Amino acid sequence: MYKILTLNNISVAGLERLPRDRYEIASEIQHPDAILLRSFKMHDMAIPPTLKAVGRAGAGVNNIPVDKMSAMGIPVFNAPGANANAVKELVLTGMLLAARNICPAWDFARNLAGDDAEIGRQVEAGKKNFAGFELPGRTLGVIGLGAIGRQVANAAVSLGMNVIGFDPQITVEGAWQLSSNVKKAANVDDLLSQVDFVTFHVPLIDETRHMINAGRLQIMKDGVVILNFARGGIVDDAAVCEAIDAGKVYAYVCDFPTNLLKQHPRVVALPHLGASTREAEDNCAIMVADEVREYLENGTIRNSVNFPEVFMPRTEGHRIAIVNSNVPNMVGQISTALAEGGLNIIDMINKSRGDLAYTLVDVDQPVSDSVLKNIEAIDGVLAVRAL
Repeated sequence: MYKILTLNNISVAGLERLPRDRYEIASEIQHPDAILLRSFKMHDMAIPPTLKAVGRAGAGVNNIPVDKMSAMGIPVFNAPGANANAVKELVLTGMLLAARNICPAWDFARNLAGDDAEIGRQVEAGKKNFAGFELPGRTLGVIGLGAIGRQVANAAVSLGMNVIGFDPQITVEGAWQLSSNVKKAANVDDLLSQVDFVTFHVPLIDETRHMINAGRLQIMKDGVVILNFARGGIVDDAAVCEAIDAGKVYAYVCDFPTNLLKQHPRVVALPHLGASTREAEDNCAIMVADEVREYLENGTIRNSVNFPEVFMPRTEGHRIAIVNSNVPNMVGQISTALAEGGLNIIDMINKSRGDLAYTLVDVDQPVSDSVLKNIEAIDGVLAVRAL
């Protein structure tokens, strides 16, 4: 019986992927094999020694101590793309809110007073203050062309916008999914100098913190609209507010309210709604539950942020999963330990990612505790499991 600790409410659609005859799931559970979470911050949490996997029902993993998990031989799984449509729709909403001045116009209408005739007169007199502009022909810059960024770029093309993208780490598979009408920027500054709108779809790391700052605002067009539905901190909020007040920036739409932003008349700050749809929550939970189950039962690794992708079909043999430091002769030492235990290898796969390596081995006989202990004793081995 596998034990799963949930640190947040996880969609029932996801939890149902874990059969109750093999999985015990609770928000308070001792000695868990895996943790499922959404936004819970694990950085100050004591990590149970039984933990084998962490599954984040979402894309970002800033709330998880990934380096610590790696050092303990624990893969961290996420759900890239599962919430992409939800975020894409909110980005498109944000562009329309800004372009048509919807929020200040709505606020104006909600505060009208008098009888209907008087309200009608006020509407006709006041509507000129909220005149906007249309999206076709405008240029959108998309920084980060992962699952969300690609969907945003493709949707904007469909709306008749010119789209420029930048992502130095885009994969071949990702590029195939991107509209051929999306132009490639040479770098961030090249993109920013050309756009009427810019949206960010990158994680918050040292390289992305304050990608929009006072210096970069100077190279942007007058009247630009900035959208941030990725992470707070990617945009220097104070610099953007100053640029709005100076007439440089037309509007700022984001998912991360602060005291500085919440009352600014040209800022729309939403309460972190990017992935807050029933469909996105279900999709994320289903994806990450499947990933954790496949890892616990078969050793398969898909969509891990710190481990290599590894899949090996099950044979009639007995499987061992080994996590180790990526150093020379680990496979040789593991093979020797198996041979000394009288085990013949039926199938094997070994892959590495950075400082970590991961090996799946199918052998012809059940694996004894003594063999597992001998492998675990190899210098550099971080975790060993018989599946």
